[in-house]
Amino acid sequence: MLVLDSAETRNALPFPALIEALRAIFSGGGTAPPRHHHEMEVPGEAAATLLLMPAWVAGRYFGVKMVSVFPGNGGRGLPAIFGSYLLSSGLTGELLAVMDGGELTARRTAAASALASSYLSRPDASTMLMVGTGRLSLNLIEAHAVVRPLSRVLIWGRDHAKAQAIAQYAAGFGVSVETVADLEEAARQADIISCATLSEQPLIHGDWLKQGAHLDLVGAFKPSMRESDDRAVSRASLFVDTYEGALSEAGDILQPLKAGVIDRDALKADLAELCSGRTAGRSSADEITLFKSVGASIEDLAGAILALEQVQRKAAEEL
Repeated sequence: MLVLDSAETRNALPFPALIEALRAIFSGGGTAPPRHHHEMEVPGEAAATLLLMPAWVAGRYFGVKMVSVFPGNGGRGLPAIFGSYLLSSGLTGELLAVMDGGELTARRTAAASALASSYLSRPDASTMLMVGTGRLSLNLIEAHAVVRPLSRVLIWGRDHAKAQAIAQYAAGFGVSVETVADLEEAARQADIISCATLSEQPLIHGDWLKQGAHLDLVGAFKPSMRESDDRAVSRASLFVDTYEGALSEAGDILQPLKAGVIDRDALKADLAELCSGRTAGRSSADEITLFKSVGASIEDLAGAILALEQVQRKAAEEL
């Protein structure tokens, strides 16, 4: 049985290959039943969340990820997300690999956003605004740079020191990076805006979005959470990673649905429809697009399979 720690998991998931692995599995072939989502009380702090996410490719592999999200960990100097992934044979049931679930989550989440961007952002998108300075921020910047010719990245966060630290690392991706204090001014400049926060209130306002902008909403994963306002949702063409996830957990979609700002038909496509070609993505240079992801177990499975096969391939080459 293969065991991969966080660094080994990260090294086995290069973004170009991971994005294509997600494209392939969303095009067809995988099964992902509903994930289990449980809220857990943490005395004196915001509630934690336990996620159990199974998926399989018939006759090949099956896997399950267990993830915990503890918002209060920031005050302890710990990541908010911990998790493990168990990958098994879909033919015999044999456990094949255990890998770091947090690293897998961060990489596949960023890859899913980049995959969506390959259909939804303008091909010439060069300026990206990263909203949030958590674990996902660097992954999102790196992944988006794989599919679009980014030359400038703006980073906004409530903690300036964290934003500066992210900027120093992101400079290694070969782009011009700067931190910003004025979120509105930065949003008005950006071709791609990626948000990865635990915000309960909208951060990005629709009136700030320029023509042709792409809004990538990653962080808010509960109905009570939100990163965009009603104006952003009503101005944009809306796309999601999965309908089931978006319509059960995504506050950025559920809240405007409940308020009557949009209806169900406003959701134009999910990743399966985009990747299979059943539905087109961006339709014009001026169109504003919005992608909302809450995560899907099929993404974890694709990443876990890639990691296992990458390690196996490398081991065979070294023989």
